[in-house]
Amino acid sequence: MAVFARPRQALVIAGALGLALGATACGTGSSSSSGNNTNADSAECAPYEKYQGHDGKKVTIYSSIRDIEADRLDESWKQFEECTGIDINHEGSGEFEAQLPVRVDGGNAPDLAFIPQPGLIQRFAERDQIKAASAETKAMAEENYPADWLTYSTVNGTFYGAPLGSNVKSFVWYSPKMFQEKGWAVPNTWDEMIKLSDTIADSGTKPWCAGIESGEATGWPATDWIEDVMLRTQTPEVYDQWTKHEIPFNDPRVAEALDRAGTILKNEKYVNGGFGGVRSIATTSFQEAGVPITAGKCALHRQASFYANQWPQGTRVAEDGDVFAFYFPAIDPAKGKPVLGGGEFVTAFSDRPEVQAVQTYLASGEHANSRAKIGDWVSANNKLDLANVANPIDKLSVEILQDDSSVFRFDGSDLMPAAVGQGTFWKGMVDWINGRDTATVLQGIESSWPN
Repeated sequence: MAVFARPRQALVIAGALGLALGATACGTGSSSSSGNNTNADSAECAPYEKYQGHDGKKVTIYSSIRDIEADRLDESWKQFEECTGIDINHEGSGEFEAQLPVRVDGGNAPDLAFIPQPGLIQRFAERDQIKAASAETKAMAEENYPADWLTYSTVNGTFYGAPLGSNVKSFVWYSPKMFQEKGWAVPNTWDEMIKLSDTIADSGTKPWCAGIESGEATGWPATDWIEDVMLRTQTPEVYDQWTKHEIPFNDPRVAEALDRAGTILKNEKYVNGGFGGVRSIATTSFQEAGVPITAGKCALHRQASFYANQWPQGTRVAEDGDVFAFYFPAIDPAKGKPVLGGGEFVTAFSDRPEVQAVQTYLASGEHANSRAKIGDWVSANNKLDLANVANPIDKLSVEILQDDSSVFRFDGSDLMPAAVGQGTFWKGMVDWINGRDTATVLQGIESSWPN
């Protein structure tokens, strides 16, 4: 999800890219308790030996990961549970961002949380509500992740947790079959994408479909649009200044990005295929927003890699399948092709030994590969074996995330203070879609930035 100061990488890639699958999906899941570690001495338990000694202990995890993705997480650590005797109880919630601070402030914090927003991690750290990662977790993270990723969960020099899943956000979903039938070509530049949008609109089909409704997190998909466009209209350095408030939120360069996004999102000629006009974007759930592509009611949907989990059952995601994705084009290809992405971080509210053991394991190559083998998941963990990533689209995304020479920018709203990134920025985008002008919206967000 949009779901997260800190130096960041920027990613330069060539050609059209497909989608990776992140972990920001939807539902609840809790793992079954193993209750014992009878196989602790077996060969299959050898990789978990360093985590043993906590038989019968329980560790609670809270996240935004629900439904099938939650079930897959439960499966990914099942062997760990059986070999260590630790019972991992995971709860996913669609109101995670709003409810986690409530739980923590109320003294009902989970042992671990998968937090997609570095800004929220900073909030908890400044209130001394989270625990520094153990030396073992820190060493595992430093061994397995690019250094820049570790800065996102470091506050005032203290490291709080390793990344878990990751996602790539700079993609546009489409139907290869529809494109072939209509004779449309995948655009390689922004201008080509606008020309294609006009061609589709002239044919009688709304080219774009979009939705930003997401419960208490409503608005976040629109912030992704603005961040992606900021990376295409400005340098990565300006993007960094913006996310750290070194330039004001209502800077003309930010307004330029918002207005350019508006040439699509606030264009009645372009949106909202399958749902209505511009204002229907605010009430269309992000989970359903791209589905009209499968019925030919729209042709394009800008959304992150994890959206692959939102298609109706039986939808084949492939270059020659029912749906696929291409790279959200650069405006000036001469400046490179930056990519926006995100992920979540395993953050601890307890430092009991069994909690530290789980936090360290989740940063390991063993877990990264265990989860990858189940399918539909991507991580920046450099121990992830590409042979365990079956889908060629996922494989490409993992290569992007593992590439030390890549230039990557983390989701801007997730880097900002939570009151802005998950507060006024989200809400401001809803107001903007509903007709409020750019200057008023940006001034409101600027005024809300904490001193």
